[in-house]
Amino acid sequence: MAAKSKRKGESSTTASLRAIAGFVSDDQGGDFQRLLNDRVRLGILSSLAVSDRISFSDLKRLLDTTDGNLSVHARKLEDAGYINCKKSFTDRVPRTEYSITATGRRGLKRYLKHMEALIRATSN
Repeated sequence: MAAKSKRKGESSTTASLRAIAGFVSDDQGGDFQRLLNDRVRLGILSSLAVSDRISFSDLKRLLDTTDGNLSVHARKLEDAGYINCKKSFTDRVPRTEYSITATGRRGLKRYLKHMEALIRATSN
């Protein structure tokens, strides 16, 4: 993160927070902070970061959310290229599974670094 110069009369904490606030775009030019600043989307990505693949049903149970809510948030992550969705049938029963992409891993890593920097700046 490139340090932003301190403005006249500005405290170092304010300058740090301003610098952190400017650190929000990912490699694709999107806003990873806004994308991952939602409990369900962050939960989906975090869960997939520690598992190869997770089913829709398992994510729904894990995140304690509804079908519609999970679908909407998973679609946003899929549209951003953060997760992959694979639909199949097992004994004629539809099965949806999700996995994280390399872009998703980078986005999550950047988001976590951003939050760590924010915590450091506000705990001084």
